[in-house]
Amino acid sequence: MSTCSTGGWSAGLRRTPDENVRQEGGRRRGLIDGAKYRVEVPDNWNGTLVQFSHGYYVPEWIPDPIFLTIHQETEKWLLDNGFALAASEFKNQGIGYAVEDAAIDQRALLDWFDRNVGTPRRTIGTGMSGGATIAVLLAERNPGRFAGVSTICAEYDSTGSWNAALDVNFVVKTLLAPNERIELVRAADPKASAAALAAAVVRARTSPAGRAKLALAAAMANVPAWHAVGQAPPVEVAERVLAQSNWLETMFALGMGPTGQADLTAHTGGTPSWNTGVDYRRQLAKSANHELVRQAYREAGVDLRADQDALASAERISADPAAVAYTYRHGVARGSAGLPTVTLHTVADAGSTDQERWYAEQVRRHGDGRDLTQLYLDRAGHCAITAAEEITALRTLFERIENGRWPHHDPAALNGAASRFGEGFHDALDIEHGGEVAVTPGFTRFTPARSLRPSR
Repeated sequence: MSTCSTGGWSAGLRRTPDENVRQEGGRRRGLIDGAKYRVEVPDNWNGTLVQFSHGYYVPEWIPDPIFLTIHQETEKWLLDNGFALAASEFKNQGIGYAVEDAAIDQRALLDWFDRNVGTPRRTIGTGMSGGATIAVLLAERNPGRFAGVSTICAEYDSTGSWNAALDVNFVVKTLLAPNERIELVRAADPKASAAALAAAVVRARTSPAGRAKLALAAAMANVPAWHAVGQAPPVEVAERVLAQSNWLETMFALGMGPTGQADLTAHTGGTPSWNTGVDYRRQLAKSANHELVRQAYREAGVDLRADQDALASAERISADPAAVAYTYRHGVARGSAGLPTVTLHTVADAGSTDQERWYAEQVRRHGDGRDLTQLYLDRAGHCAITAAEEITALRTLFERIENGRWPHHDPAALNGAASRFGEGFHDALDIEHGGEVAVTPGFTRFTPARSLRPSR
């Protein structure tokens, strides 16, 4: 399926009256077609606008004020250095799978900026997590509007991500809760199904046999065996699987499980995820975690082949073609932006680093691989980066745009640059616990695994 067409993105783009605009110096707040926005323009504006796209929001967590960067220290540093900042919250407070609305609302905000502030000399698109999808797609589908892109903990292939999550939850349901009423898609009670799925993960942690099955589930999405922000990776098999189980409970069962699928269905008009035709034996063989699975099964004395037989015979889930087409239009990058792009990802993130490898393949196929620089941090956690690291990645991109070539970006150089920032710039985001953890700069060399359920 092609994702080249801009028709779905441009539909609905129109000039609409700005409502409730509030201006205090360089600060602007208001609504554009029902979507809140926030703009900050410093007195010493250097002509560059940095537009931020946020990730997947749930009703229980909607930041106020609207994020312009991941860290407030980054926001202040950018403003102090002359950069203007802008972001839309998206319609409906940006809740759920808001990619289509985000494209319209972010484009409308850029148009508003042109009319009310001035046309930037250059615009940089940035985004975190699912917002990285938005930033990349905006750049691809609005040629000439952006000068570069910076992504953090990115997802670029939403279809593949949701399919991998379905695989994980399918294994948990089939092997750990076969007799419970858990509906992974089209659930009558998504919250109840998600809670039952999470409870199955929690129960399984307590026995070697349960942990072996959890390891098999985690292998279906290359889920890392490292979870805690700011802590060293576990070594023992049981501890490694326990780390994976934390990801399975939060990100997969409670996040991208039945409730996430229900939200996805509300946006796509059907079920866009499927596992018909998936050979889970083959998936395990391809997984970066296949050896950990075999170790866990050996230690538990459990028959891996029997569990694989159970997966092979279990009833599968089919997708609705129109819903699949929707996620391809609104959630799968092509890699064709043709712009300098820098990516930043922790090495142990269940918002998987295999997405980075997949995206690099798309850029080489549809663009120029020399446009892309990918940076990694030796750390666990989803988006667990510091302000110093966020700024260092941005500065790498700024220099490439300004000079036409990438600066030195080996780990030693990047860590040296990040280390020069002072107090307050070295706390990594800990999304799961709603706080931050003090760390040292963690740039490292890393090669991600291959995506197990790529959309193409």
